[in-house]
Amino acid sequence: MVPKLDADIGIFVYSTKFKGLSGKIKSSPEDFFVSEILDEKALSKLSKTDGYAVYKLKKHGIDTNHALSEIFKIHGIRLKALGLKDANATTEQFVCSMNTSMNAVNFSTNRYSLESLGYVSKPLTKKNMIGNHFKIKIEDASFTEISKFNEYERVLNFFGYQRFGSKRPVSHLIGKAILQNDFERAVSLLLSFSSEHDLPENTKIRKMLEDKSNYAQALDEVPPQMDIERVVLSEMVEHGDPLRAMRSIPLTIRRFFVQAFQSYVFNCAISSAFEHGEELFLPKSGDVCFDKKSMLGRFENDPSQRLAIPLVGYSYSRKNRFDYHISKVLETEQVHAKDFFSKTMQEVSDEGGFRQAAIKCDNFSISEPIVSFTLSRGSYATILLREIMKPQDPIKAGF
Repeated sequence: MVPKLDADIGIFVYSTKFKGLSGKIKSSPEDFFVSEILDEKALSKLSKTDGYAVYKLKKHGIDTNHALSEIFKIHGIRLKALGLKDANATTEQFVCSMNTSMNAVNFSTNRYSLESLGYVSKPLTKKNMIGNHFKIKIEDASFTEISKFNEYERVLNFFGYQRFGSKRPVSHLIGKAILQNDFERAVSLLLSFSSEHDLPENTKIRKMLEDKSNYAQALDEVPPQMDIERVVLSEMVEHGDPLRAMRSIPLTIRRFFVQAFQSYVFNCAISSAFEHGEELFLPKSGDVCFDKKSMLGRFENDPSQRLAIPLVGYSYSRKNRFDYHISKVLETEQVHAKDFFSKTMQEVSDEGGFRQAAIKCDNFSISEPIVSFTLSRGSYATILLREIMKPQDPIKAGF
């Protein structure tokens, strides 16, 4: 039986038989280190001449979106990340300017630093980032037992806790409300959804925000770290229009909400497929697969191909062997694939796509109390660690 938090984000199963170590991670940001891996082709195109500036962003104690927002406000540099990194970790990632420039700059604060690496003729994209390397400290665990873990090829590629808000798993619920054009509910969830794992002072404010008549009074009490809530609450106090209030949120975050619901559908669907005995670790004839260059195509009996499962969106095709499970989830949630094209908020619409069914884990090594490994782009270290540790309470265990 999985913890309630896992079920809340659509993860209903463990895919490995390993009994689990328990233990704890993330006692401090230094205990969880992740660095992005850029493909060699992109690295070889870096030059010292003008173009789109490429930087290495090193940070801890702040997430990617807030770091980039702060950089733009202070330095006027608009940067795009190839991937999002958690606040409660020490991270290194590549970011690229959105405009051509000849004057790349280096600077640092107590939470992040920006180091210029050179220029490229075309902006980098997510496809240039091929994976992430992790070094993670696991406290209070038996490293004799971890050496017995050998099921790397049997870990389902679930979206991790961070995708949904971690201690406060609400992102997918907001995304669902947006797709259902229920912007009043989206605002209500954003402002007042509370979790047993949230800070008591935050829960107190959210309880106050359950009543709209408290909006004006609460505006002065919302702490600075609840910055998105402050923006939405301010709009609601001034205009009272839920759609306008949701549009005041940066587009990247609004899209993230919709993608979180898409991720929830994926998690639920592969949980269901696994429970029904579907083959999820080897592709079959007719399946869509990723090849070794991460290109999509039909299964060709090539051992380097890896099974891909649809990420539902407005272009979703039901012609796949997982449709029974995907359609069941959509039916339960009262959402249709076509709803991912939002006529009211078209800018958050999502076509859909595919995701690897299983995690590809390389270079796994143990140097007590550190575990190191490399995962392909988009896979979560916490999902691999979840199978290794099988925590009874993911939040207490640092997830």
